[in-house]
Amino acid sequence: MSIVGMYAATFVVVALFFTVFFKLIRIVPEQEAWVVEQFGKYRRTLGPGFHLVVPVVQVVAYKHILKEEVIDVAPQVCITQDNVQVSVDGILYLRVQDPERASYGIENYRFATAQLAQTTMRSEIGKIGLDNTFSERDRINNAVVKAIDEASEPWGIKVTRYEIRDITPTDTVLKAMEQQVRAERERRAEILTSEGEKEARINVSKGERQEAINLSKGDRTRVINESDGKAEAITIVAQATADGVREVAEAISLPHGQEAVTLQIAEQFVSRLGQIMNSARTSVLPYDLAGLRSVVEALRGAKTDPGELLGTVADRGSSGAGAGAGGASGGDAGAREGRSSGQSRPQNTRGSQNSQNQSEGGRA
Repeated sequence: MSIVGMYAATFVVVALFFTVFFKLIRIVPEQEAWVVEQFGKYRRTLGPGFHLVVPVVQVVAYKHILKEEVIDVAPQVCITQDNVQVSVDGILYLRVQDPERASYGIENYRFATAQLAQTTMRSEIGKIGLDNTFSERDRINNAVVKAIDEASEPWGIKVTRYEIRDITPTDTVLKAMEQQVRAERERRAEILTSEGEKEARINVSKGERQEAINLSKGDRTRVINESDGKAEAITIVAQATADGVREVAEAISLPHGQEAVTLQIAEQFVSRLGQIMNSARTSVLPYDLAGLRSVVEALRGAKTDPGELLGTVADRGSSGAGAGAGGASGGDAGAREGRSSGQSRPQNTRGSQNSQNQSEGGRA
């Protein structure tokens, strides 16, 4: 054998040795599982670490990652319960729990779980209306996870969760939703406005009612106070009158008290008679009092003390001749004044009757 042949044989032997050596020794990384087949049949599952695999006889058929995987579920068109089309996509999270069943239970568990998530999503979206698809995401996610987990149990995988990423209605539905939202906002604004007006009217009516109650209470208090004041005033006046009458009675009982009372009455009578004669254009007097007109006029002109003048009149009245003369002159004067008054204007019958009654009272 030549030297070249020896080198070639040595190279082949070394290459075969290294090839067999590397085929024999296998190192499995962390969070991975390798499925080994022997003559085409499942032999064992290699976990993380150093392992020996007989070349040619044993082969690593499948390599699985035990970490949680994320699968993007493609968008799909779903029809809601109220016949509205929406596009829904999501994200699926799963993990391999049994490498043997994941290898021999299904051809491609990733593709299978994604398709199962889409079909389950269509079914769940079809059970609810459009308005509830946005508010019931958690319920939809839980339903999808439960359905996929039950279906994928023979595959040796575990679906941890599913999340809906986007729910996109069509343009027509979006416009309709915007109009609905606008109408709802306008309705709420009108309701709030009407409630505000209602509250305002209620407050105004309550204020008016309270004002009326306060006014009525004030009027009631005022009337009560006025009545109390009038009653107290009447009581005081009555008490004063009683005291005055008592004092007058006591004064009358004294010596010369009767004459003083007579003089006081005469003074008051003369003063009131003067006021009547001053304010009235026509005076009708009894026969006995007709002569007093000249006495009053003389009293006004001379500013004589009424007490003295009345005393003089009383002295004349006590004498018979003086009283008769005074009565005749008073009668003539009264007759003349009656004729002059009758010529000037008609006399009131009721006034004459009242004057006659007063004269009769004077005589009495």
